[in-house]
Parts: sequence; structure tokens; C-alpha cells
Amino acid sequence: MSYPDPSYFAAEGEVSATYRPAGQEAELTMGAGGTRVSHLATGATTSGRFGLYRWEMGPKPSGPSAHFHRTMSESFYVLSGTIRLFDGDKWIEATPGDFLHVPEGGIHAFRNESGAPASMLLHFAPGAPREAYFEELAEIAASGGRLSPEEWNAIFLRHDQYMV
Repeated sequence: MSYPDPSYFAAEGEVSATYRPAGQEAELTMGAGGTRVSHLATGATTSGRFGLYRWEMGPKPSGPSAHFHRTMSESFYVLSGTIRLFDGDKWIEATPGDFLHVPEGGIHAFRNESGAPASMLLHFAPGAPREAYFEELAEIAASGGRLSPEEWNAIFLRHDQYMV
């Protein structure tokens, strides 16, 4: 493994960091469980290198079914509470400090079934526009929309989400 080819060629460094204070409001609230999603770093802000999101789940059960992605890896880092992580083989009761990395094609899922709030970081590489997918899910939940299997499949296909 080696360093990638340079992507910055100026002779001097530049001031270009992005700061997000801890108290900043989440960009999105989704579902009956009130999951809050904070867009810490989107693919648009990282030149497509990665996306990082804070996922704060309420005490009601929530989380996607088993799925995989063809174009990106996904990683999970538990910040608080207990989150069930599926590694493609078994469910793991993950607690603060636990980490799971899933490469492209790896089957995975996550759920909060603890009855208490829980939070984690979700990291996608490269930085696909996952916020569009999260926003679409939030809109469907807020409207009480009932989608057909064909409509769900179209959404999943558009967002590199292949259900197992």
C-alpha cells in the first residue's frame, strides 16, 4: 500500500478546513423513531473522497434490513448505547467504541432494538451523495407514504442499495 497520487499542487498550504460545532442542529430527522442525521462531511465537501454522518437513534426500533453496496464501503463506529450490527454472517451487540467496516459488496445491516437512544458514526468511501438517500427516506416517512415493491426497488437502485 502506498500514498495516492498528489491532488494539491500549490507551493504553500491554504486555509480550507471546515468546522462543525458539537451543538449544531442535525440536518435531518427521519421516521417514527425520530432518528436524527447530521451531515458531518458529505461527498460534495470532501471532493468525493468520503462521507461522514452522525446517526442518532431514538429508543424505538429502527434501522435498515440486510443490504450491500456495489460502489462504496461503509463503516460504523458506535458512540453511545447499544446498536445491533450485522456483519453478513451474524448480529453483533455493538457498544461505544466498537467499529465495523464493510467493503463494497459486503452484506450488512444495523438496528437499535435496545429500547434506549443510541448513536454512531457512518462513514462511506468514496463519498457518494448519501444525504439524498436519507432525505428521500425521511420524506417518505413524513408523508406516511406506502410504496410498492417496484417503487422501493427504484429508490434502492438509484442509491446503490441492494437488499438481500
